[in-house]
Amino acid sequence: MPSRFFRQQEMLFAKHPRYGNVRIATFVTGADTKAASVCLLDIAAGTDIPVHTHDPQVDSIFVVEGNGEAFVNGSWEKIAAGDYLFVPATDEHGIRNTGTGPLKLFVHHSPPLL
Repeated sequence: MPSRFFRQQEMLFAKHPRYGNVRIATFVTGADTKAASVCLLDIAAGTDIPVHTHDPQVDSIFVVEGNGEAFVNGSWEKIAAGDYLFVPATDEHGIRNTGTGPLKLFVHHSPPLL
């Protein structure tokens, strides 16, 4: 896979295939590389991504914008722009937007999600 550069104005969001009121801009997929998948999630106010796990993927999540809560280590913790979460494979995690605007997350999965 060659290097790629994504300009903000060229990032295209689509409906998330599993979660309502969540949009996704996909940058890198398992079709591109066996190393990682990378996306930007835009979660509408009042929306949550239920508690779930990945196996064998680890999640690396950077909060770009907004406020919410993340389920990590068995409890809900407040998150805000600039926060970072690392979620090992098989650990339960979830996200909910508790703010009034969008919650934007930069998400890296390794190996890529299928």
